[in-house]
Amino acid sequence: MAMTILFSNNLQRIYIFSLISLSTLGLLCNGCASFGNYMGARADRNAKKKFAKVQPYFPLDAVIIPGIPFENNHWDRVMKSRVLWSWILYKNGMVKNIIYSGDAVYSPYKEALIMGLYAQKLGIPKEHIFYETKAHHSTENVYYSYLLAKEQGFKTIALATDPYFQSPILKGFTKRRFASYIHHIPFVKDSLIKYDALDPIIDPSSAKVENFVPITSQKSSKARFEGTLGRDINWHQYSNGRVEEL
Repeated sequence: MAMTILFSNNLQRIYIFSLISLSTLGLLCNGCASFGNYMGARADRNAKKKFAKVQPYFPLDAVIIPGIPFENNHWDRVMKSRVLWSWILYKNGMVKNIIYSGDAVYSPYKEALIMGLYAQKLGIPKEHIFYETKAHHSTENVYYSYLLAKEQGFKTIALATDPYFQSPILKGFTKRRFASYIHHIPFVKDSLIKYDALDPIIDPSSAKVENFVPITSQKSSKARFEGTLGRDINWHQYSNGRVEEL
C-alpha cells in the first residue's frame, strides 16, 4: 500500500509539472515559425532512438493519435505535428491504420474527427482511419483507443505523440495498465520539417457539437485532474487492473 501511495504521489507531481509545461508549450507553439523552433534537440534525439527501436516491428496494425482542441478554425502546431506524423507513418508503410482519439473537450469540435478530416486531405484513405470520440484526457485517449483496437482485431499498436511530455509521461501508464505492449513512436523533427509547408483546408462543420458545454464548466479542476490520472476509468473490472491482451 505504501508503495502504491508513493507512486501515486510521484505520478501526480509529474502530471502537475507536465500540464503546466504543456500549457506553456501550447502558447509558445502557436507562434512558432517552423518545426525547427518547436522541437528541442534533446527531445529529437530521444525520439529518433525510440523510432529505431520500433522499426523491427513495422508495419504495425494501428497507431493511436491523441487529440488536442481545435480552435480558431485552424489546426495549431501541436495538432499539425500529430496529424502529419500519422500521415508520414502511414504513407511509408509503417502503420496500416490510424486511430484518432478525442471528444469535444475544451472547444465545440470532436478532436478525433477534426484530425481525421485533415488526414483525409493529406491522402490517408478513410477506410484506414478509425475514430475514438469518448476520451477527455490523455490516459483515456490510450484506454478507449486500445478497446477500439481490440474490437477491430488489431494485434500490434503504438502511441504516436509529442516527444517532450505526453509520450514519456504515458510510458509507465501504457506498461502498467495494458496486457499487450504499446509501442511509443514520438514524432521526429527531421521528418516533419520536410512537410512544414503543408496546410490543407478543411470544413470542420461535420465535427462540431451542438449545445456544447466545455469540460471546465462540467467538472472542477480537481475532478479534471483526477481524470487526467485515469481515475475516471473503472479499472476494477479488469484482473489485476490491466486490460486484457489484444
